[in-house]
Amino acid sequence: MFRFLSLVIIATAACAPETEPVDGMAAFQSQCAACHGANGQGMAVSDGVVAPDLTRISARNGGSYPADYVMSVIDGFNRGNHVSGVMPRFGDGDLGPIIMTEEDGNPVPVPAELLALSNYIETLQR
Repeated sequence: MFRFLSLVIIATAACAPETEPVDGMAAFQSQCAACHGANGQGMAVSDGVVAPDLTRISARNGGSYPADYVMSVIDGFNRGNHVSGVMPRFGDGDLGPIIMTEEDGNPVPVPAELLALSNYIETLQR
């Protein structure tokens, strides 16, 4: 019996993929800081184009951080007319392995780097 349970545990563990955690700060520095600045406060990136201050997202949203919206803008899925065409559509590239998060009790697949970037940007809010 013990041998059977050991095999079941090993087989189950083999089915669960190991995902290395993504460092949101490192991802921000490599993907975002060139335009938004190392501290996320934005800067001029080209003639007449200024990358927005990412530290004021919550303030512009009534004090609440809109994580889903931020991820959709980074991904490129929901940009609208207000986002400059200068910003790359990061969703067209590799944003890492898919991890499962939960929203309203339902599983939601999210690329690991996208989630890490949004979580890090949330820490920049003033």
